[in-house]
Order: sequence, then C-alpha cells, then structure tokens
Amino acid sequence: MKNLYKSTAVLLLLLPISMISSAAEPQKADEPMKEMGMHQGMGMMGGMTEEQKTEHMRTMQEHMLMMHDLSNQILSEKDAAKKEALKNQQLELMKSHHAQMMQHRQQKMQERKK
Repeated sequence: MKNLYKSTAVLLLLLPISMISSAAEPQKADEPMKEMGMHQGMGMMGGMTEEQKTEHMRTMQEHMLMMHDLSNQILSEKDAAKKEALKNQQLELMKSHHAQMMQHRQQKMQERKK
C-alpha cells in the first residue's frame, strides 16, 4: 500500500511538469499539411468544383454504407461458413478501396512532381 501511495505521489508531482514542458513546445501538427498544400478544407479536395466534391462524398458514402452493411450482416450471421464468406467479401472490398486510394495517391504525387 505504501508503494502505491509513493507511486501516486510521484505521478502527481510529475504531471504538472510534463504538462508545462508539452505546453512550451510549439505545435507542429499543421506544418506537414501546409507543406503538402493541404491547407484548404478537405485537403486534397481543394482543386475540385463543388459538383466534384459532392460526387466524391457520395462515392465515399456508398463505400461506407457497403462496409457497414457487410459488418451488420457478419455480426448477425449465425452460420460460420456464411459468416466467413461475408468477411472475405468485406476484405475484398477493403482491398479494392485501398488499391484505388493508393492509385489516386500515386497520381497526385506524379502531378506534384510536374
């Protein structure tokens, strides 16, 4: 019990010191975003028209709905084989989405180099 009190006392004494030192450090969280030119709204969407932004958001929404629908089906499925098939289907959807995002990222990187 004595050790617990000592440990708690040390933590309580060190907490204000760590808070002061972290408050004194300049915040650098936004710097990488500015370097990459992502200081506008959604970042990569800065050069899009409103129609393009809306279409992009709709596409994202559709993907999210499909993922959530599959998650709900997986959670409610009792048959192990069907559950595994749904998991595989969701995994494939995740892989295709990831590949699409990486391809888009590569295109953006190549555009910046030019």
